[in-house]
Amino acid sequence: MRKIMLVASIAAAALAVSACSQGTEEAAEATVEGAVDDTAANVDAAGVAVEGAVDEAGAAVDEGADAVAAGAAATEAEIQEETPAEAAAD
Repeated sequence: MRKIMLVASIAAAALAVSACSQGTEEAAEATVEGAVDDTAANVDAAGVAVEGAVDEAGAAVDEGADAVAAGAAATEAEIQEETPAEAAAD
């Protein structure tokens, strides 16, 4: 009788460990899938932020180029004793 109880206890313990392992495996898989989804969302958000920054940088470069052109026209007008419109037309 003791041997049967011992074998039954060992079998029950093995079954319990096996069930815990399956649950742990499923939980780990869900965690990994969640991490992958979070990473994908973060990459998408970073891409949107980079695109916005590039657009802003492009606009700043355009404004800077316009300021340089206006400054060059004003300098040319002053040197050649013209109006800025005449200097820009040259």
